[in-house]
Amino acid sequence: MATIYEVSERAGVSLATVSRVINKTVPVRESTRIKVEAAMRELGYRPNSVAQSLASNRSNSIGIVVSELGGPFYGELLSRIENEFRAVGKHVIIAAGHSNAELERDSIEFLQSRNCDALILHVESVDDKYLEDLAATGLPFVLINRMVPSIAEHCITLDNEQGGFLATEHLLQLGHRDIAYISGPLWKHDAEERYTGHQSALASYGIEEDKTLFYEGDFQETGGEQGLAHLLAQGKKFTALVCANDEMAAGAITAAHEADLAIPEQLAVIGFDNINFSHYTYPKLTTIDYPVAEIGEMAARWVLKRVYQRPIDDLEVLFAPQLIVRDST
Repeated sequence: MATIYEVSERAGVSLATVSRVINKTVPVRESTRIKVEAAMRELGYRPNSVAQSLASNRSNSIGIVVSELGGPFYGELLSRIENEFRAVGKHVIIAAGHSNAELERDSIEFLQSRNCDALILHVESVDDKYLEDLAATGLPFVLINRMVPSIAEHCITLDNEQGGFLATEHLLQLGHRDIAYISGPLWKHDAEERYTGHQSALASYGIEEDKTLFYEGDFQETGGEQGLAHLLAQGKKFTALVCANDEMAAGAITAAHEADLAIPEQLAVIGFDNINFSHYTYPKLTTIDYPVAEIGEMAARWVLKRVYQRPIDDLEVLFAPQLIVRDST
C-alpha cells in the first residue's frame, strides 16, 4: 500500500502540502492540488481515516438526528447537509428519533459514542432541559426547527408562527371568513406555533375561532383525508381550509375530490412547507415556503464555522416564511 511519503515524492511537494490537500484544512494552489491528487490516484493511495483522526483529534464525521428518514421534507434536508459536508471532505452519520424522547436520546448517545465532531439535531420529543444539559457538556450541536431561548446560539429555525399567520391571512384577504384548520400534533413545537399564528390572524380580523372547524392531524396525508372528512361531518359551513403541512393538504385535496368539492371554487386549500410535490397536486397547491434546504445548508455552515474554524460569515439563524400563491386558493 502506498504511503503519504511516496505521494509526496511522486508529486514533488512537501508532506505538509500533501496533508493540506488530504485534510482540506488550508487552501492550496489549484495546480498543486491537481498534482497531488494525480499522484494519489497513480499510486492508489487512500488516506487512513483512523490515523487522520488520531493526528487531528477529529473524526471528520458529523452526526445527524432527524424525526424520520422517509418523505420529501427530510430527504431534501439531509441531501443538502450531506452535500455541504462532502464538498469539504466530511462525512455524516444519520439516525432517526421517530418523535420519541427515548429514541432521540439513544440516537444522540450513539452518535456521541461514534466520536462525531458535532451533531445536527431535528428532535421534537426531548425537553428543553435535556438540550440545555447537552449544551452544558460542551458538545457542539445545532438544533433546527426549534428555538430554545436559553441556548439560542445553538438554534436555527423558521418563524413558524408567522408562517401560520400568513397562511390564514391570505384566505382572509380573499374574503373567506369561515375557515377550517387541520393542525399537526400539537405537542410538536412547530405545529403549536403554526396554529398560534392561525389564531392570531383570525383575531386580527375580529373573528372568533369556531372550535368545531378544528382537527388535530398527524402531518401525514392520511391525517389530511381524515381531517377533512371529520370537518365535513360537523355540518358546519366553511369555504377555506388551512393545513399545517403540505402532506395533509394533499390528503385533504384528495378527500375533497372524492366529496365532489371543486377547489378552489367551493373550498380553498392552503398548505405549509412548499415541498416538491406541491407543484404537482391538482390544482397546484398554495402554500407557505419552508426553506428546508437552506436551513440544512446553514446548519452545516454553523458546524463548519464553529467546529472546523472555516471562515464563514453571515450565519442566518431565523428564517422568514413566504407565501407561495398557486391554484388551490
